[in-house]
Amino acid sequence: MITPILAEFASTALMIVFGVGVHCDVTLKGSKYRDSGHMFAITTWSFGISVCLFIFGGVCMNPAMALCQAIVGLIPWSSVVPFAIAEMLGGVAGACIAWLIYADDFRASEGEVDGVAIRNIFSTNPTPESYNLVRNFCIEAFDTFVFLTGILCIAAHAGDNLLALGIGVGLLVWAVGMGLGGVTGFAMNQARDLGPRIAYQLLPIRGKVDNNWLYGLVVPGIAPFAGAIAAALFTTSVLGIAF
Repeated sequence: MITPILAEFASTALMIVFGVGVHCDVTLKGSKYRDSGHMFAITTWSFGISVCLFIFGGVCMNPAMALCQAIVGLIPWSSVVPFAIAEMLGGVAGACIAWLIYADDFRASEGEVDGVAIRNIFSTNPTPESYNLVRNFCIEAFDTFVFLTGILCIAAHAGDNLLALGIGVGLLVWAVGMGLGGVTGFAMNQARDLGPRIAYQLLPIRGKVDNNWLYGLVVPGIAPFAGAIAAALFTTSVLGIAF
């Protein structure tokens, strides 16, 4: 039987293969789905996360989710750091796999696709018009609060019904992405952003631009933890859901 730590690594890697892969699809020269838009991308993220839950069960795939589950008592505190490490490594691995899948399209895009657009395949970054570090932090924390509160409520209602959990979380990702994701890109997950951001730093991609580490560490790096704490407290203390 697959161990919980390996499940966190593998499920996060698969999630990122879907997510980074779809951004390769809509961005890179040579892709059949180029310019399909954010509706296409967000829907793929949503379905991809559902698939990961169908395969691996009730995994976190997210250091912020691991913290949230520890607070409400769903996992032991001793699991938080090992899970987070496994998820971060899964994020790096998944991004590298996606790069390998689309290696020919990356080469075809050299000098043809803007370097910032290539970077944004891997990580979440605001547009110049919406860059405000304090506001971006608050938005990302709020997005994570809504996201993790929704997951906890779906899990409480779904019980052992993995089908309901997977479909419910997929719909939740779709709604949060469409309604709240236009400013920060709705990472809500350090493994989703920082893992692929590390991969972009390491991979032999030509014409790299600045990796925007200040934003990455502050907004998708720290804000999801704030949202996770708020979601755990709100779900248990205000909504009265017991786990």
